[in-house]
Amino acid sequence: MPSSFHPSGEHFKLASHDELSRFLAETERRAYKQALFAIRNEHVALDIVQDSMLKLAEKYGNKPANELPLLFQRILQNTIRDHCRRQKVRSRWVSLMSSLIPEHEEAEYEPLDSLQDEDNNSQGLAPDASFEQSQLIALIEEALIILPARQREAFLLRYWEDMDTTETAAIMGCSEGSVKTHCSRATHSLAAILRKKGVHLP
Repeated sequence: MPSSFHPSGEHFKLASHDELSRFLAETERRAYKQALFAIRNEHVALDIVQDSMLKLAEKYGNKPANELPLLFQRILQNTIRDHCRRQKVRSRWVSLMSSLIPEHEEAEYEPLDSLQDEDNNSQGLAPDASFEQSQLIALIEEALIILPARQREAFLLRYWEDMDTTETAAIMGCSEGSVKTHCSRATHSLAAILRKKGVHLP
């Protein structure tokens, strides 16, 4: 059985292939319940658990067996957080596009300022709704390529990186008013592009 020498002077037995497989088999059901409780979507929860198990096997399969539980929990929680962050961003993009209404024509109007936080609502999407949202996000990403560079930069910093107006202005080297103008023009342009593609937002 292979062993590892710890800086403290102790030897630790590395997990064998059978031990790793047994650990994953024993952990899978509990991990699935954790992910399901956090995500509230059976298919996504299963994907998260499988992804976490794969990461453990690929990156830490040669670690001592007694370290596997803690390592796996860290990977699982990080994977759940990453998913929630992506869902937050995607939900915000969809809400942002849906918030564009004709009466908001002033140059510095920024839809994000009027949006309610929908983080919790986005996690429990039904599979069909989640698929439709993914399709819309793909169209938005395609449309972003067409935007002028400054508009695209402002939009991505605000709505993808989740930075506030002050942080975005500092990075772009412009005023906060300019950031709002760029974002407003970007969102209106994106809405127009989506309409041309046959996407009619509520």
